[in-house]
Amino acid sequence: MSIISIILVVLVAFLAGMEGILDEFQFHQPLVACTLIGLVTGNLEAGIVLGGTLQMIALGWANIGAAVAPDAALASVASAIILVLGGQGVKGVPSAIAIAVPLAVAGLFLTMIVRTIAVPIVHLMDAAAEEGNIRKVEMWHIIAVCL
Repeated sequence: MSIISIILVVLVAFLAGMEGILDEFQFHQPLVACTLIGLVTGNLEAGIVLGGTLQMIALGWANIGAAVAPDAALASVASAIILVLGGQGVKGVPSAIAIAVPLAVAGLFLTMIVRTIAVPIVHLMDAAAEEGNIRKVEMWHIIAVCL
């Protein structure tokens, strides 16, 4: 892959990760994320097939109440990158799917860890706001986004 492809893949991965929280443009959906990664790496057909298959799996995943769904964005981005680097094209889709499901569950656990870490950060931001220290509040916001 070229440097431009790598930068574009990182951009798609960032958008997919952020959209898992924002839900505005649906970049976190497997069909969109895998298709975009396939497009920027020159493996569009494999990206569409992988994205469509993962989308069918992820249709039943939903955040309901305190139950958090597996991380479809992490699974789709990571499996699409592995598919592209494997160089098998559409023939490598079953292997990428086999990797995607455990990655989605691992992403679920990582999400829970990040949310647990975010709670004390909110309290630190509240304390900084009470002090009137706007720079400190902004710093904690940036740290929270980087999580």
